[in-house]
Amino acid sequence: MAKTSVIVRSQKKPKFKSRVVRRCFRCGRKHGYMRDFDLCRICFREFANEGVIPGIKKSSW
Repeated sequence: MAKTSVIVRSQKKPKFKSRVVRRCFRCGRKHGYMRDFDLCRICFREFANEGVIPGIKKSSW
């Protein structure tokens, strides 16, 4: 989990467009972020396994 101060700072509008830091809305992680779902890879996997994200299921063959 990211510190609360870091999460709040990333939600502010940056001075320059290139300084945008996208973070997971659930835990605040910035690495392994997926824009389509607004989640990091860890939270995405947890939600997908629980069936919270519609249309996503674990592949098996």
